[in-house]
Amino acid sequence: MRWPSIEPTWTSGHVHSAELHNRMAAIARCDTFQKLRNPVLPVNCDGHDIEKRMRWVAISGSWRRTPPEVERDVREAVREIIVSGDGIVTGGAIGVDQIATDEVACLDKRLSVLRLFLPTPFDIYLDHLERRHLEGAVTSTQLDEIRRQLRFVRATNPSIISSLGYQYCDEVSYYARNSKIIDYSDSLYAFQVNNSAGVQDAIEKAKSQNKPVVIRRYATT
Repeated sequence: MRWPSIEPTWTSGHVHSAELHNRMAAIARCDTFQKLRNPVLPVNCDGHDIEKRMRWVAISGSWRRTPPEVERDVREAVREIIVSGDGIVTGGAIGVDQIATDEVACLDKRLSVLRLFLPTPFDIYLDHLERRHLEGAVTSTQLDEIRRQLRFVRATNPSIISSLGYQYCDEVSYYARNSKIIDYSDSLYAFQVNNSAGVQDAIEKAKSQNKPVVIRRYATT
């Protein structure tokens, strides 16, 4: 998705417009999607209410490499979680976090089923991404898309963004963000490419709290 400043418009990505249309049509046929406006009381596709607390699922994943199969798996997982009446927690990073946020926006334009934790205040985080671009770690396309997405999230529903208050993005603040996300969430979906240390940190923290963990591992060059 290429993110404009106010309203998202699907223009690019691995999922083509025809596939997206078919996906959304299938979801729309299910009454569950129509009742996502009240996420505390999700329903099955047969229309029967399930009186359970909405659960929050953390999404953790690698950012340096996100091959097509990772994007496919992330989108499928997020879609299943949202349609079941639960919510998504991410860290606002490039890659898997970005894909998960994009899929939530396709399903819930108000972003009421999304929570986003940043290691630093919003503007400091964007400045950090800009510096990473100047250092060559982030491409121009990656920088443009993540900035547009984060600005869209803030414009649409600023209450879902939380900052840990660190003044720098480094290993300490990133791992602290992992801790906050795991503390907030009921379970974790981890998409780990090439044994990513950051994803492994999230996995270990979730397991230490006896929270359910689903791990999908990938190897790429």
